[in-house]
Amino acid sequence: MGRFVVIVIDSCGAGELPDAKAYGDTGANTLANCASKVGGLSIPTLQSWGLGNITSIEGCRPVASPRASHGRMAELSQGKDTTTGHWEMMGVILEEGFTTFPQGFPGELMQEWLELSGAPGYLGNTIASGTVILDELGEEHLRAGKPIVYTSADSVFQIACNEARVPLETLYDWCKAARKIGKKYGIARVIARPFVGVRKGEFKRTYNRHDFSQPPPPGTVLDLLEQKGVRTIGVGKIPDIYDNHGIAESIHTEGNADGLRKTEELLKDAGEGFVFVNLVDNDMLYGHRRDPIGYAKALEEIDAALPGIASKLRKGDVLVLTADHGNDPTYPGTDHTREYVPVIAYTLDGKLGSDLGTRTSFCDLGATVAEYFGVHAPRGVSFLKAL
Repeated sequence: MGRFVVIVIDSCGAGELPDAKAYGDTGANTLANCASKVGGLSIPTLQSWGLGNITSIEGCRPVASPRASHGRMAELSQGKDTTTGHWEMMGVILEEGFTTFPQGFPGELMQEWLELSGAPGYLGNTIASGTVILDELGEEHLRAGKPIVYTSADSVFQIACNEARVPLETLYDWCKAARKIGKKYGIARVIARPFVGVRKGEFKRTYNRHDFSQPPPPGTVLDLLEQKGVRTIGVGKIPDIYDNHGIAESIHTEGNADGLRKTEELLKDAGEGFVFVNLVDNDMLYGHRRDPIGYAKALEEIDAALPGIASKLRKGDVLVLTADHGNDPTYPGTDHTREYVPVIAYTLDGKLGSDLGTRTSFCDLGATVAEYFGVHAPRGVSFLKAL
């Protein structure tokens, strides 16, 4: 047994799924459309590993002999959010998606939350962009001390507070109350959105964000690994997404660069086990804000960091890069997009990569992790032998 490393490039979709039309996402392709918008991506490592063999990407042409195994995975679960995608990776198929709130949260939910949390009222309670609503309500929040509550097209209850006005622990306590109330209403995640700044145009969200997810159902691949004594290290928001179930160690990160650096440092010394990483900036900073230039730069920075991470692998280790959904930065609106996700699997065996084809579910990744560590996944078809 060695190390199995999964790096989730949050929202890095690879083309519309067959049911994309039902989600309003016809034509979405995060990688391809982003590359076309900026005149091509410069990602030589990912190109050599076969990313351009999965979908057409300007600047990242297919290669005849990819160094890594490569393919794409379809999502079987209903939805296109962070929780849904990550849970499916570890063996959970959601037949019914989490509840969304296109008109804001119902009054009875908000009243229950106020009574349980003790918050001094609230501002907002609408669907909004996380940056726009700060400009709209940030100054009033500073005056009144009332938290800003908003949602999105995803099943999320988001609470924004200025760090100079509301202590972080108070914000987190308000979020814990919302999670407790939200379970009854089918809310997947409550997200603390702390920010800084003193006036409109200067407000900026910080990396003290914290996600409070509903716990996944028992029996995930993470649970099975824990039962066998396999140590899982969650980097970035991974522990939050699984409500710390099956996670032995949590490593906080402040963006992609920090997450990549900490992953490389971790691999210098880490013993056997599963390293599970989420790189959030592509989604949070560039996908939702419809910034293809920033998205492209983030992909290029990830690509530049991969040789260093790969150099810390040992014989027998596996490194997989994938995503949890799409978020096409050239697409209308600010919502995630229903897409295939890439799967790139790199090892040090010196062999050329295999074509993994189109996998029918994200569960295939969890099945592969499970087989690597000698446990039986609840569902999915492992591609470990193809590596």
